[in-house]
Amino acid sequence: MWGISWAKKSGKADTYDKEGKIPVIRASICTGEKVAGFKDEVTGKFEDLMLIRTDADLQEFLRRYQVEEGEIRKEW
Repeated sequence: MWGISWAKKSGKADTYDKEGKIPVIRASICTGEKVAGFKDEVTGKFEDLMLIRTDADLQEFLRRYQVEEGEIRKEW
């Protein structure tokens, strides 16, 4: 996938503006590929941050950005 910046894993959590961003997982209907990131509530622009291949990848996204699984919206 082009345009995704992959951050190095670190022990500390990254932050995001919870007031203006929504955690989202975008999944391809055709390929099933999943990308986690944040969507701007005003503009609708999606910032992709992590490719989600396994449950461990999802757990890393949740830990890194301090997001609860119930907060994530799924888009197809």
